[in-house]
Amino acid sequence: MIRNLATLSALLLLLLLLFPLAAAAAPCPGNPQALGTERVLEVSAATTPRVGRKHFPATLPLGPKEIVLTFDDGPWPETTPAVLDALAKECVRASFFMLGMHAEKHPELARRILADGHTVAHHTYSHKILNRISIAAAEEEINQGFAEDDYAVYGQRRTAPATPFFRFPGFASSPALLDRLAQRGIVVFGADFWASDWDPMSPSQQFNLVMSRVEQFNRGILLFHDTKAQTAAMLPDFLRELKRRGYKIVHVVPAGARGLLR
Repeated sequence: MIRNLATLSALLLLLLLLFPLAAAAAPCPGNPQALGTERVLEVSAATTPRVGRKHFPATLPLGPKEIVLTFDDGPWPETTPAVLDALAKECVRASFFMLGMHAEKHPELARRILADGHTVAHHTYSHKILNRISIAAAEEEINQGFAEDDYAVYGQRRTAPATPFFRFPGFASSPALLDRLAQRGIVVFGADFWASDWDPMSPSQQFNLVMSRVEQFNRGILLFHDTKAQTAAMLPDFLRELKRRGYKIVHVVPAGARGLLR
């Protein structure tokens, strides 16, 4: 009896240990060969207040071939739906650094970003270059962005955003603004590499450029813009190529918000 109980207990323990692995490896509906999302990474200003080696000394703790996908400037009705469709088909989760004025005009798209399981992050209200204006004006632009993004997504305007992730337009930070955001517990995202999709090019040129940079850097925070038609057009091929080459997607969420991955 004791031996049988011990065996049963060991079996139950093994099942408990295996269950999360089985859940994490669940197939992507309708696409068994999907890239998927490998893991969720919680990010806190207490440990990583500024990330992205293009602009700061540190970045996220990523392993070889781990990529964090980020998109700026949306939501935009001509292109963001195609970006979201491509991500959904591959069961990939990303972070969207939204402009408040676009979220204000297109709240249904802002809500879809969250409903699809992505991270809603912030990029000011109207894309002003913040180190060219006063501290007070810059903070007003930041706070208005927080307020309109959160109102579009959650129905509440607040200066302490639901998701404390922010990216400076043009990466134009200043020491004073960085310090103030850190005091508020807001993580400032730069990038480790980018797609340069602000430059006009064909989808195939965009694909070749970004894949060359993925191979060069091997891991990191990758910046796209979901407002760019060339990015929306090349994204399905790009995600499939990441899968073919063995890359993994990491989804970043605020500390304590792991349940956002749905």
